[in-house]
Amino acid sequence: MNDDVTQYINKTQPWQIDVCEKLRVMIDQTIPGVEERLQYGKPHYLKNGHYAAVIAVAKSKVSFMVFNATDIPEVKGFLRAMGNGERKTVDIKEGQEVDFGALASILGKTTAAL
Repeated sequence: MNDDVTQYINKTQPWQIDVCEKLRVMIDQTIPGVEERLQYGKPHYLKNGHYAAVIAVAKSKVSFMVFNATDIPEVKGFLRAMGNGERKTVDIKEGQEVDFGALASILGKTTAAL
């Protein structure tokens, strides 16, 4: 775990800290040897030098974005496409149930070829 990422997370609201820490564990368990770093002011996760995921905290949500997701379908109300669809994002709000298993499955698919 990267200290800069820990500091970024610890500056957020208690519910966001909880979500971010669970995302970190899920990412670490899903991507063996994942590299965690603070880049562009946000926690980034790399596999073999390629971007795999980003966590971004905003005032009312935590966003989790995966890369290499062109083949992952959007899920209305859950997973939305960014840009040309190569990136997909989930926005998590306070009190929302999070299916970390589903997120791990998506991340596993998007990082399999990296």
